[in-house]
Amino acid sequence: MEVIGAEDPFIGLSLLTQHEFDMIILDLTLPGMDGLEVISKIRDVTNIPIIISSARDDITDKIIGLERGADDYMPKPYDPRELVTRIKTILRRTHTAEPSKTQTHTFVVDNNSKMIMFKDEMLELTAAEFDILSMLIRHKNGSVSREQLLYESEHIDDESSVKNIDVIISRIRQKIAKIDSEKSYIKPIRGVGYMLTDRQ
Repeated sequence: MEVIGAEDPFIGLSLLTQHEFDMIILDLTLPGMDGLEVISKIRDVTNIPIIISSARDDITDKIIGLERGADDYMPKPYDPRELVTRIKTILRRTHTAEPSKTQTHTFVVDNNSKMIMFKDEMLELTAAEFDILSMLIRHKNGSVSREQLLYESEHIDDESSVKNIDVIISRIRQKIAKIDSEKSYIKPIRGVGYMLTDRQ
């Protein structure tokens, strides 16, 4: 995750006009403007998801924050892993739904049935393998980092190591090789992650 921080709410609001963000994590105790007022100003210009992260645990603050358009409220202190989980949950809900099918010359992904065909044969994949392979297919001929594969998968535990991605990739390669062992379709990108290509 790439994070841009702003200690001043006015700077934060200005950043909204300069960058495209997926989400805002907002404190309530801010200099110059209360966080609850910031929510209203954000909602005047965008529907971007907002998670309130605040040491103020008054139920009134929570109710007002949610009524003004925040998507979630997390009173401090909390385990950072819970924040990551909430971020992933909200982004899955708010991001545009994937098309029902993604297709290349050799791969066909059916997102409704969670199946992938390779050269007209169905690959027997686990849920995590489907997540990883379908992501590589969507980014065909482009590199995808291990961190992105880990973060965007719905079926890999948040506490998993990026090394687990290598294990899953190895299993996917073996299943592809049972159908076509003449070519390596998933190539490692040194220092980054992996790339899928069906170029001959």
